[in-house]
Amino acid sequence: MESQFGIANVWIQGDFVTRTVAIGLLLMSLATWIVILVKTLDIIRFKKHARAARDFWHSENLASGLSQLGTTPANPFLQLALEGHEATAHHRNTRAHLHDSLDVSDWVTRCLRNCIDEFTTRLQSGLAILASVGSTAPFVGLFGTVWGIYHALLSIGSSGQATIDKVAGPIGEALIMTALGLAVAIPAVLGYNALVRGNKSILGSLNRFAHDLHAYFVTGARVSAAGEGKVLPMRKGG
Repeated sequence: MESQFGIANVWIQGDFVTRTVAIGLLLMSLATWIVILVKTLDIIRFKKHARAARDFWHSENLASGLSQLGTTPANPFLQLALEGHEATAHHRNTRAHLHDSLDVSDWVTRCLRNCIDEFTTRLQSGLAILASVGSTAPFVGLFGTVWGIYHALLSIGSSGQATIDKVAGPIGEALIMTALGLAVAIPAVLGYNALVRGNKSILGSLNRFAHDLHAYFVTGARVSAAGEGKVLPMRKGG
């Protein structure tokens, strides 16, 4: 680190452009790791919710099934079940809205799909940051590389001779900028791919759960005619 090829020396000897590129890469790296950490924790939590959703269908009625899903508002499986329940009760107990022209199957499908689409938007938030960093960080580092080579050429031109002591510093600066660009881009690309795979797994579980909910609310649920949306216990095997 004490040599002219060290990162500390690059910061000390570098000009405004070099320091700006270094700060930009640092901010990109911080944003990348924050997104990876936060989204990884989200995926772990959602997978726990998905495992809990498997016990939903072993409940005696909808109320006990909802209790199996917990009370966390951020649980997409709980929100999906509540949305399907409310859509079914609303459609069967009112006859004064435009959506009444749809049958209950189409209406429940629409409500469940809207709920999944909203969750998908939240689930994929932050991935654009990783994609942007992964695609631009190498070029930001390359810009620092070009700037370092430019300094090396200036040193050669001012001294009139291409000795190693004249070009070692700028060339070292250029190599370090290249390495920093790759060090920022590679985790972003790998993190993006891993998070996309995790998101697909969660969305697959959520779509299967929604399909089963649709079948239950359309053919298996019994909504009381009192207009309160109370759901009676499921039938055996329903």
